[in-house]
Amino acid sequence: MEKLLFIQTGFGVDVHGQDVTKAAVRAVRHAIYHNSMPGIQALLPNQDLNNMVVHVKLAVPIDKENVDFDAIKELIPYGTVQVSVIDGGMLTTSGIFLEDKSDKNDLMYIVNASVETGY
Repeated sequence: MEKLLFIQTGFGVDVHGQDVTKAAVRAVRHAIYHNSMPGIQALLPNQDLNNMVVHVKLAVPIDKENVDFDAIKELIPYGTVQVSVIDGGMLTTSGIFLEDKSDKNDLMYIVNASVETGY
């Protein structure tokens, strides 16, 4: 990325089911869904939203190999999206095992996201 314009952060939790992608999707949504960048188009080369570069960084506590990068990329409507996963986030107890919620154990996955936008 040549020029970094915005950084948005968020976190997501999967309380039951131990689905790291679900937690990651929620983290990215948390980062981007409460923001508006009305002036970004004017800042991009040729004022084209497709020239935007978005780097999504996910801090994941476990099961990093199970993150569905395509599911993350689908959340970003414009530009080129890059996704990377690093160690981080949090793994903690939900306090209860619910078989009907597809729990494998009583753990919840917490993922942190940083969504960097530029060109």
